[in-house]
Amino acid sequence: MSEKPANRSFPNYIRLFETGELANRVQQALAGLKSCRACPWECDVDRLTNETKVCRTGRYARVSSYFAHFGEEDCLRGWKGSGTIFFSWCNLHCVFCQNHDISQAAAGAEVSPAQIAAMMIELQNAGCHNINFVTPEHIVPQILEAIPIAIRAGLNLPIVYNTGGYDSLESLRLMDGIVDIYMPDFKYWSPAKAKRFLKAENYPDVAQAAFKEMHRQVGPLQIDESGLARRGLLVRHLVMPGETAETREIMRFLANELSPDTYVNIMAQYHPDGKVGRDKYSEINRRVTPKEMESAYRVAAEAGLHRFDIR
Repeated sequence: MSEKPANRSFPNYIRLFETGELANRVQQALAGLKSCRACPWECDVDRLTNETKVCRTGRYARVSSYFAHFGEEDCLRGWKGSGTIFFSWCNLHCVFCQNHDISQAAAGAEVSPAQIAAMMIELQNAGCHNINFVTPEHIVPQILEAIPIAIRAGLNLPIVYNTGGYDSLESLRLMDGIVDIYMPDFKYWSPAKAKRFLKAENYPDVAQAAFKEMHRQVGPLQIDESGLARRGLLVRHLVMPGETAETREIMRFLANELSPDTYVNIMAQYHPDGKVGRDKYSEINRRVTPKEMESAYRVAAEAGLHRFDIR
């Protein structure tokens, strides 16, 4: 392993690597692919022999792209970007997905653990402030397999787990001490809405359990003196047309079940995309209004949250 540079704090995953615990996690995660339950669908297919089901991913992950991303939150992108690796496919089938060409298609190329590790090191060498795994829910074993290789090559950046929130507790516990910053998106509160728009009726229950586990592991977001996130939970919530009631319940959950100190990015970027059109899902076939955004900010404050971005 590369020597540690002076005057720098190191992520917990370095210690897990040095004690052998990370190797144990890798073995456990890969063994689980034999009858896959890596995400809440619990498909039980043998991904080691390239059997696929909901996530359409077999033994190896697919990467759509990787680069220094300057479109993330300020505390992640800093001045040199967030080292973002976009994985293809997804375990949710959101009808409005604005990255549907990646999440619902075989974009990019299948990659080995060594290739993922090389991407991490390339991004670190480019000066990125963190390694940001986008859509990791269905490929936790493949990510874990790559991390020791990257550590041997000198990886020492914080790791960001950037997820839609449909994560299994088993996978999250495998990532305990490895992920420094969890960045989940809480999409819908009600099972009926989740079934219609995400195609996963149990999403609200799964997300609540996942958020609690993430918070248990890393706590509220910690930002250093330079304005960079170092550890903790950063929640995203994409405000949807006509769904102030959903936003209210989500904000109450975050404040009451996690902490009033929960850092939330309340996002206005929604626009009709994916399968949304005049004849399909017409109720969300428009942008959110300024009034709806004002309501979202208000219900967050009323819930007791005091650390939220407005974007």
